[in-house]
Amino acid sequence: MNQKIRYTLGKQERLKSRKAIEHLFKQGKSFSVFPFRVLYMLEDVAILQESSNDNCSSKRLQAGFTVSSRNFKKAVERNRIKRLMREAYRLQKYELQQSPALDHLNLTLFFIYVGKELPEYKQVFEKTDTILKRMIKMVNDCN
Repeated sequence: MNQKIRYTLGKQERLKSRKAIEHLFKQGKSFSVFPFRVLYMLEDVAILQESSNDNCSSKRLQAGFTVSSRNFKKAVERNRIKRLMREAYRLQKYELQQSPALDHLNLTLFFIYVGKELPEYKQVFEKTDTILKRMIKMVNDCN
C-alpha cells in the first residue's frame, strides 16, 4: 500500500535542550551555505544510549533554528525568518529522514541565519534544499 507522507515538525524533532545545544556548539562541525551557517553532529546511537538516559537520544534527527538579534533588532523580523526556516525544513526533511545511514546514527542540526536582509521564502527553500542534500551526502559517506 501507498503510505501518505506526513510533513510534520513535532516537539520531539526540535532541538530545545540547552545541554544538547551547548554540546553541539562545542563538539559539532559546521559549514556555510549563504545566508545560513549550519552546525551538525553525527553520533552513534549505541554510544548515546549507554551514556545518556535522555528522552532526546531516542530521536534520530533533531533540528534547531536561530537568527541573530544583532542583524535583526525587531523580534517580528527574527520570528518571521525562523518561521520560514522551519517551514522549508519541515517540507524537505523527509528525504534525509529516510536515509538508511540514520538507522545507526543520530543527527543534530542547527540552522543559523547570518544574512543581513529579510529573505524571501523561495530563497530560504532553495538554500535549505542545498543544505539537506549536502547533509544526506555526509550521512551516507559517514556510514
